[in-house]
Amino acid sequence: MVPVLLVLLLVLVLFGVGFAVKILWWIAIAVLVIWLLGFLLRGTSSSGTRSRWYRW
Repeated sequence: MVPVLLVLLLVLVLFGVGFAVKILWWIAIAVLVIWLLGFLLRGTSSSGTRSRWYRW
């Protein structure tokens, strides 16, 4: 009975880690898309040069 419970616990842990990793991948892709859009759609300053859209 204990080995079955350990296997079920292992399956639950691995499923949870897989779900978390998948969510993190989607968050990383969303951040990359937002960054690329901000980089490509940045405005121009009064002197005609492109300005930075971030402060760092």
